[in-house]
Amino acid sequence: MALASIGKEKGLVGNTVDGPPAVIDVEAISSHTDSVLTMRMDSSTRADIDGVTPAIVRQLNSLLGEDLGAEDDPQVRELVRKGNNLIDPKNRPTENTPAFGAFLYLRDAATLTRRLLWIYTERNGLGTP
Repeated sequence: MALASIGKEKGLVGNTVDGPPAVIDVEAISSHTDSVLTMRMDSSTRADIDGVTPAIVRQLNSLLGEDLGAEDDPQVRELVRKGNNLIDPKNRPTENTPAFGAFLYLRDAATLTRRLLWIYTERNGLGTP
């Protein structure tokens, strides 16, 4: 019998991944990435990991669509390149990817999403997420 993991406790499973966000919701992305980054491999099931990954990828994709200043800043340009690489479907975990690989992908995507969110808030004068 599986116990509920942090993904379920934080409300990250279910309909939270339907449709792209209309605008960048800094608070929601910040909360969501915080929840993902507190997940532990030893207490998260593959279903938990797979349940939250699409939302993080969608949030990352939304941020990549914003003007983050990549044209003027080589460090931001590198982060955007990494983000585009992560969201590329050929680089995403499949059902054949081991749970550890899917977990690492999710953490990488959440960490990069957090970094881009910070850049987005700084560029738009919104304060720290």
